Amino acid sequence: MAKPKKTPRPKAITPKGFRDYFGTEVTERKAMLDQIAAVYHLYGFEALETSAVETVEALGKFLPDVDRPNVGVFAWQEEPEAEKPGDWLALRYDMTAPLARVAAQYRNELPSPYRRYAMGPVWRNEKPGPGRFRQFYQCDADTVGAPSVAADAEICAMLSDTLEAVGIPRGDYIIRVNNRKVLDGVLEAAGLPDTEEFSDVRGIVLRTIDKHDKFGDEGVMALLTEGRKDESGDFTKGAGLATTQVELILGFVNGRQVDNDATIARLGALVEGAQTGIDGVDELRQIANLLAGQGYGPDRIVIDPAVVRGLGYYTGPVYEAELTFKIEDEKGRVRDFGSVAGGGRYDDLVKRFTGQEVPATGMSIGVDRLLAALTAKGRMGATAQGPVVVTVMDRDRMNDYMAMVTELRQAGIRAEVYLGNPKNFGNQLKYADKRMSPVAIIQGGDEEAKGVVQIKDLILGTKLAENASLEEWKDRPNQFEVPRGEMVAKVREIIEGYS
Repeated sequence: MAKPKKTPRPKAITPKGFRDYFGTEVTERKAMLDQIAAVYHLYGFEALETSAVETVEALGKFLPDVDRPNVGVFAWQEEPEAEKPGDWLALRYDMTAPLARVAAQYRNELPSPYRRYAMGPVWRNEKPGPGRFRQFYQCDADTVGAPSVAADAEICAMLSDTLEAVGIPRGDYIIRVNNRKVLDGVLEAAGLPDTEEFSDVRGIVLRTIDKHDKFGDEGVMALLTEGRKDESGDFTKGAGLATTQVELILGFVNGRQVDNDATIARLGALVEGAQTGIDGVDELRQIANLLAGQGYGPDRIVIDPAVVRGLGYYTGPVYEAELTFKIEDEKGRVRDFGSVAGGGRYDDLVKRFTGQEVPATGMSIGVDRLLAALTAKGRMGATAQGPVVVTVMDRDRMNDYMAMVTELRQAGIRAEVYLGNPKNFGNQLKYADKRMSPVAIIQGGDEEAKGVVQIKDLILGTKLAENASLEEWKDRPNQFEVPRGEMVAKVREIIEGYS
């Protein structure tokens, strides 16, 4: 008789494209999000927490591929084998689609304009890669129902304040502002109006402009005219535009001047005769004036036509926060850190639900990118201090040890009792080291009889073990005997000495 097969043990492995976060990573992210939320709250924005799951129907055009609802998102159908299959559901792809649904569903209860911020994980069913995960955090702020570009200016100012609040100093970032309408005006002036006839070529133009940083003027010119051959020899067919058309488009992309007024004047000349472009330039002028009036000059926020941000999604102003300090990439090359946030105006947000155009503008901060930037600036990533560990010398005296840890906690000192097997005292100290504990409390029978405790400075002990000579070790003891009633004061003294 064949032996029954054993059920294989599950592999203890994180799914591909996902990661686990431990201790300091979680607390540092929470601390940063709390700082961001404080700025948003100061600006009058309200918190919103939506379900992690939305109907695919509600996600709508925000899906990466609307014809294949299970591509790009993690989606499933309720009771697919039933006579009447249920809805397609999906993990939220971003924070914008849930806002669209909320704004439509609660439009009679919410104030208008509605100002909200949202923070949390989103999921993308896409191929993972280095630094590219299928689950990541986003931090959004949006205003729904405000047609004035004053709402766009406010988002830009709030983004500037947010970066400084979390520890990115002025001079290490720049917020760049552009307008979809200006590009539409440039394309119209170049003989590419926003009609069905030119929709395909306009799409090529938008995608090519988005690659300007990568390919430069020469590459863009090739891609928009006869085509481009890359270093591997692969050829990309060009859009077939005339050189004069491409020169006008490049004149727009390279339109940033010495100050905002000069940039706006140059853009105005490029869109002359195209009403959509003229409207867009006027909106940029209003935004620049509103920001300048609040003290947000071009040292923090600039008008920059090179900002694209997938312009097909937006209907007006767009903005991007770029960190300008240098870092080394994984190959040791020095480069600018790059973008950590972006957004813009998208006035078709709620229209899919209500049939009525509802103006909206907002931004999204890449939480992991911003955390990486703060780590690069030395604002994050320091070794976190663990709790004080009260060791257990006598199992029968657990009440005494619990009383000690309670006193420490009531004094605001993070502390815990060792709850493993206390038989080997060395293992207790190894545990304290692994927990990054600053102090260990020791009280055996002799100490109890004398009414004292031993307090071991673990931080100093580690330093002495690494560097100290025998004489220094003797001159700088790292263990102190103090009266039981002075335990809390001595622990606080040691901890504050390292803060």
